[in-house]
Amino acid sequence: MDEPRIPVAGMSISIRTRRDVVVVDPDRFLAAARSAHHDMNPGLTDAEVAEAIADVTDAVYALLEHGDLTAGPPPQPPSRRSPGVPDRPDGLSSAGWMSEVVLGEQPLQDYGCFLPEDLFARQPDRGTSERG
Repeated sequence: MDEPRIPVAGMSISIRTRRDVVVVDPDRFLAAARSAHHDMNPGLTDAEVAEAIADVTDAVYALLEHGDLTAGPPPQPPSRRSPGVPDRPDGLSSAGWMSEVVLGEQPLQDYGCFLPEDLFARQPDRGTSERG
C-alpha cells in the first residue's frame, strides 16, 4: 500500500480518466452530437452543423464540449461486468471507466504554447493511484 501523502501548497495533481462507450445507434449518436454542436453555435444552419459534425471524432468532441458524452447513469468500473445502457438518447452505451491520480507532474498551464509531444506519457517515479 502507498504511504499517505499530505497535500501541500503548490502541489500539482493530475487526474487522468478513460471512459469507454460503444455506439449502438449511429443515427442517434450523430443526431445527438449535431444537436449539441447546434446548442453551442445557435447561428449555424442545419447544413453547416452537418458539415461540422461529419464523423465520429467530430461527434465525440461535440458531445464532450457540450458535457453530454457521459450523460446517463454512472458507468460501471471495468472490474464489474455490465450490459451497458443500450437505449440512451445519444445512441451510446457505457463500456467502463478508469481514473488515475498522478502527483507532482508539471501542470498543463505551465507548458504555455509548447505542449509535450505525449501529454499522457507516464513520468517515472511519480505518485499514482488508480480507481475504476
